[in-house]
Amino acid sequence: MSRHGISIGLERVNDTLFVSIKASGKLTHEDYLRIVPVLDSALAKVNEPKINVLFDATEFKGWELRAAWDDLKLGLSHGSHFGRVALYGPHEWQVWAAKVGSWFISGEIQSFDNYDEALAWLIE
Repeated sequence: MSRHGISIGLERVNDTLFVSIKASGKLTHEDYLRIVPVLDSALAKVNEPKINVLFDATEFKGWELRAAWDDLKLGLSHGSHFGRVALYGPHEWQVWAAKVGSWFISGEIQSFDNYDEALAWLIE
């Protein structure tokens, strides 16, 4: 059995609304076919000019090649909507991903290995 996928939620800390995304396992193209409409719908319901995102990668194992392409397309289509993106998890690649991600989003992106620090930065 191979557990993989993405969960998306809208959360609020004090007066700050943000999108929480948790990826688990190795993501596939089929995962993106299911999740992109959900993410599009969630982002359409947020009335903020820029959306903050907490991306939890603690259980994330990477992408299949086609899914990596899907992720890039998703970033390009929604990159202008993001204010801050906090990448949270224990992976060394996150620092690199934050640098590359900054090329595709208009907001700030930063990597954290501590959840509380990621959340504090996201809502400041």
